[in-house]
Amino acid sequence: MAIVEVKVPQLSESVAEATMLTWKKKAGEAVAVDEILIEIETDKVVLEVPAPAAGVLAEIVQGDGATVVAEQLIAKIDTEGTAGVAAPAAAPAAAAAAPAAAVAVAAAATGGSKADVAMPAAAKLLADNNLSVSAVAGTGKDGRVTKGDVLGAVAAGAAKAVAPSAIPTGVPTKALPQVAAPSAAQNLGDRPEQRVPMSRLRARVAERLLQSQSTNAILTTFNEVNMAPVMDMRKKFQDAFTKEHGVKIGFMSFFVKAAVHALKKYPVLNASVDGND
Repeated sequence: MAIVEVKVPQLSESVAEATMLTWKKKAGEAVAVDEILIEIETDKVVLEVPAPAAGVLAEIVQGDGATVVAEQLIAKIDTEGTAGVAAPAAAPAAAAAAPAAAVAVAAAATGGSKADVAMPAAAKLLADNNLSVSAVAGTGKDGRVTKGDVLGAVAAGAAKAVAPSAIPTGVPTKALPQVAAPSAAQNLGDRPEQRVPMSRLRARVAERLLQSQSTNAILTTFNEVNMAPVMDMRKKFQDAFTKEHGVKIGFMSFFVKAAVHALKKYPVLNASVDGND
């Protein structure tokens, strides 16, 4: 057996460590010389790690998501090996294994299967409302319970608890008809909640942006929009709308409508930073 070590390449200056992304080969598979085995992400760039020799990937020392430093051993190639025969691959790094462990703990705690698992935000809502994960039907991937599922269950429970007579009726129905408020599930619709860990590069960009905001003068720019069509429409329907609903048409409704269209086209804008996610 002739073993060739695969190591982390030299990192950029001022970069101390990097993160392993996803292995493109599994232990026991044949590799060709210079074939890309894995990509390693630093705060500045993503580096490709090629195979230094042809053979069989005998062992993966550092799994997906592991934090490594320059010249660290990450895998071994047997130049005389046979495909399909290899040493057991190393366990995934703690960063990659943590989510799976959390899922396993959640499933064990509820006595359920993989389908009886709540997403992090949903698990917090379940705890806050004293609900069991098995009591909420999951619509997420593999049947996982999402934040929207929990909000829908909470709204449904609240609707059952409130008697019709408890709904206030102080507003005259002719001026403003009574309309039942939509449930949280209706507000969310079929929008999923997705928690995505920030990459090293994105985290560094966010850090630099925040630093820049706190140390530099902020410049505000303005864009002009032709509101004449909106003003004409508002003027045309103002009297009829006021008579029917008892309120005037404001400009905010048009702004909200535009924002809704924009968010549907670019849903990634409807995001927030939570820790490293």
